[in-house]
Amino acid sequence: DAMVIRVREEGRVRQRSVLIAVGINEDGYREVLGLMIGDSESEDSWSEFFSWLKQRGLHGVDLVVSDHHSGLVQAICRHFQGATWQRCQTHFMRNILDKTPKALQKELHAKLRAIFEAPDPRTARMLLNQVLDEYRDKAPKAMEILEEGFEDAIAVLELPEPYRRRLRTTNMLERLNEEIRRRERVIRIFPSRESGIRLIGALLMEQDEKWASGRKYLDMTEY
Repeated sequence: DAMVIRVREEGRVRQRSVLIAVGINEDGYREVLGLMIGDSESEDSWSEFFSWLKQRGLHGVDLVVSDHHSGLVQAICRHFQGATWQRCQTHFMRNILDKTPKALQKELHAKLRAIFEAPDPRTARMLLNQVLDEYRDKAPKAMEILEEGFEDAIAVLELPEPYRRRLRTTNMLERLNEEIRRRERVIRIFPSRESGIRLIGALLMEQDEKWASGRKYLDMTEY
């Protein structure tokens, strides 16, 4: 995932993107994989970040969870060929509901939840068709988004049931981003990229140590 910070460079304040990756290792523990400050969230920035992670030893990536930012998705496809991409269901649902008339949002939200919590892909597709039939005329733009992104959003249904809830969204990383943002608001403008790396890196190292000494996030025996 990425977040935007303000950095002073060459006498001017510029917006820069903090690129962060976290993962779950083969033992089921969460890890902070890396941090980089890039010029933007472009495919080039993400590709540079992923190349750096691989040079540092990242390998055996089986599943990648992210939002649908085009540059990020293209870089994932380029660098992690063979891995499954799971579109974050939280972001996906938000994208759909943003294009849904307000009067329909509550009922559609409940039906989308039912799709994502289906016991298997076949049932999810059956529920999808019911929703498309019911809402295609009432919320056409929302249904276009749902139909286009559906398969990537239910990729996690191919996994054993115990893994789905924790791997279907980027919520694990979102909570970490919230803590970084809370600290960053105090500073407002970083005097340099290096200062941003130092502060955010220290927070990530602290979190990584907590994860390593805490409980397993997933029991990987069935994965």
